[in-house]
Amino acid sequence: MTTGDAAPSDRGPPNRPASPLVTDTPLPFSVLCTKIHDRITAFLEEENVSERVKSVQQQTNSSLSVIAEALERYSLPELSLAYNGGKDCLVLLILYLCALHRKGLSRDAPNTSIETAIQCVYIQAPHPFEEVEAFVTSSVKTYSLSMLEYAKPMKIAFADYLRDTPSVKAIFVGTRRTDPHGEHLKHFDPTDSGWPEFMRIHPVIDWHYADIWTFIRHLNIPYCNLYDLGYTSLGGTTDTHPNPALARQPSTSQVPKVDTPNGTTNGIKAPKFRPAYELMDDYEERLGRDR
Repeated sequence: MTTGDAAPSDRGPPNRPASPLVTDTPLPFSVLCTKIHDRITAFLEEENVSERVKSVQQQTNSSLSVIAEALERYSLPELSLAYNGGKDCLVLLILYLCALHRKGLSRDAPNTSIETAIQCVYIQAPHPFEEVEAFVTSSVKTYSLSMLEYAKPMKIAFADYLRDTPSVKAIFVGTRRTDPHGEHLKHFDPTDSGWPEFMRIHPVIDWHYADIWTFIRHLNIPYCNLYDLGYTSLGGTTDTHPNPALARQPSTSQVPKVDTPNGTTNGIKAPKFRPAYELMDDYEERLGRDR
């Protein structure tokens, strides 16, 4: 787990929280949600901010409105969240917990009852990164998630999940407009023909890549440490590499193997990579992915 702390030369606005939003010591769920709500509220009330931060404030309000609408349409047992430890679903999770506080649904020990459980589904990538697995595990503990995990193709995994949790009618998904198949999605979209039937909810669909990182770092939210090694989109170890757009030095060889992103490969010095939050172009996000 990595905190959103910036280097001394990049501390951001003076009122940015100095302490991480969460630590390795879990808080009671109601206290956690209150802390998240208070930090987001303070963020939304900031004035004299950059255009980027102002845009993220607007996106945050929009996303919270979508989640609030979902909480009006569906009961908590009917809702779940697709979570894989990536940056987009992390932002979505934080927004969801803030919305639960606003709605008065942030009770302690939520997972003692289906009526209050924070249901999540984790569909594991083939050949998952140990770092991702560790971050997902820590997220379950930190955020009091009731998570089921499936190491299967996505369509089969969702079918099994809906069979195992028959109360679920809608699932929050961290898809953004520039993701594959995300271009024409709306905030509320039923699944396509041939897929298990549920309502897909996309609160962060209109966020840009840079918006995601501005939110994470401005609120000092801990994230998976692979992002500090140049990975910008996380899949499995066989199809995910550090993003070549973030290489610190030109390389005449191919992107280094994933187990040595900032070291050596066969005695040849491998290029080092800047952290994911330094990438600005939405359409360069998946340059480190083979598919």
